[in-house]
Amino acid sequence: MHPAPDAPRFRVGVIGYGWAATAHIAAINATSRGRVTAICSSRPLDAADLSARHGGPIEVFRRVEDMLADPAIDVVDITGLPSLHRDQAVAAAQAKKHVILEKPMANSPREVADIVAAAAANGVRGCVCFECRFSNQFQVTKALLDEGLLGRLHYGEVDYYHGIGPWYGQFRWNTGKKDGGSALLTAGCHALDALLMLMGTDVESVSSLGTRSASPIFAPYEYDTSSVTILHFKSGAIGKTAAIVDCLQPYYFHTHLVGSEGSLLDDKFHSMKLKADKGHWSKLSMKMLDSGDVSDHPYQAQFQAFFDALDKGQDMPLTSFPEAKKTFDVIFAADTSAARGGVPVSP
Repeated sequence: MHPAPDAPRFRVGVIGYGWAATAHIAAINATSRGRVTAICSSRPLDAADLSARHGGPIEVFRRVEDMLADPAIDVVDITGLPSLHRDQAVAAAQAKKHVILEKPMANSPREVADIVAAAAANGVRGCVCFECRFSNQFQVTKALLDEGLLGRLHYGEVDYYHGIGPWYGQFRWNTGKKDGGSALLTAGCHALDALLMLMGTDVESVSSLGTRSASPIFAPYEYDTSSVTILHFKSGAIGKTAAIVDCLQPYYFHTHLVGSEGSLLDDKFHSMKLKADKGHWSKLSMKMLDSGDVSDHPYQAQFQAFFDALDKGQDMPLTSFPEAKKTFDVIFAADTSAARGGVPVSP
C-alpha cells in the first residue's frame, strides 16, 4: 500500500545533534515530504525524549555506520564537524542515501571533489546548506535582476559581518583551523555564494588578503578572522566579498550591486527604467538576512526544494552538490591567494 501523495516520503537520519541539527530537524519536519526518524550522536541521547521533543518516533544511533546500514533511512543530514564531512558524506553516498550537508561541504578541494564524485557514482543527490539563496532577500534581489531593472552588472559586493565570539555556539570548534578553516570558508562562504548567485560563476581569478583583530576576545583563533576577496569575472565584471567574523557589531549581510541601468543597496534600489528620481532610493519590501541564528535561516524552503527535486529524480535548484562545488572552488582559490600574499589565483 502506497502512502498518500502528501504524506512524508523521505525518512531522514541526522548525524550530529548540535545547534544546527535542531534547526534542521524542525525545518525538515515542516516540509510536506520529509521526516526525521533517526539521530546519530557520539553523546548518549534518549530516544523517548527526542521523540517527544520533535513530535514523532526517533531512533538513536551511536555509530554512523549503523545508521547508514538502516534500510529505513532515505536521506542523511550531516550537521557535525566540517573535518568529518568528507568521510561521512562519501560513506552516505556509498550506502545509497541522499545527502543534506551543512556548510562548508568540506575543508579542501580534494574532499569536496570526493563528495561530488561519490554522489554521482552512486546515483544519489545532494543539498548543501547555502540556504541564503532561498531567503526572501536574495529571491527578491534575483527577481529584480532577472527583470533587467539594474541592467548589466559590472560591480557587486556581498559582505558578511558577524562576530563569532564565545557567546556564539559555533565558537567552541570554529577557532581551530582544522574545522574553521578560514573566515571565508567557515562563515563568509554565505556571502560569496550569494554574490555568485547574483553575478554568475564565470570567475577568471580571485585575489584575497586576510588580517585579524587585536581584541583578546578573538585571540583563540588559529587563522585570520577578517578577509577581503576580489573576484575577476570572465565577463569583465568585478566583485568583492568581505568575510569578517571578528567584528563587534550587529549581524550585517551587506549587498551592493551596480549595473548599467541602476543600483541596489541592501533593500533599496534605483532603476533608470522606472524613471524615478535618482536622488532618492526606492524601497523593496523583503525580509532581510539580519541574524546569524540558525533558527532564523530559511532551511524549510531549501529542504522542500530538495525533496521536491528528489521526487522528480533531479538535482535540486540553486544548492545541489555540483552547483555548490563552484562556490567552494572559488573559496579555496581565495584562501590560496591569501596564503600567497594576495596574488591572483584561478578557481
